[in-house]
Amino acid sequence: MGRLIFRALGGLVLAVVGAYLVDGAIAKARGAGAFKQVQVQPYYAVPMKDGKTQFIMLDPETDTCIRSLFPHFGYRPCWKMTSRQRINM
Repeated sequence: MGRLIFRALGGLVLAVVGAYLVDGAIAKARGAGAFKQVQVQPYYAVPMKDGKTQFIMLDPETDTCIRSLFPHFGYRPCWKMTSRQRINM
C-alpha cells in the first residue's frame, strides 16, 4: 500500500514539473507576445488602533503579466492578476 502511494505522489510531482517546463517553453517560444500590460489600482490597507482598517487609494499603475499557467521570467500569470492591488501596512 505504501509503495502505491509513493508511486502516485511521484507521478503527480513529475506531471506538475512537466507542465511547468512545457508552459515555460511555450512562453519562451511566444516571445514578446507572451506578455500583456494590465492596469492595476494599488491601495494601502492601514490598520487603525480601534481595530478598523483605513484604505488609501493610490494612482493607477500599469503592470506586466505573462500569459501562462505558471509564473515565468519574474512575472505573475495574467489569470492571477487583479484590477486592485492591496498593500498591507
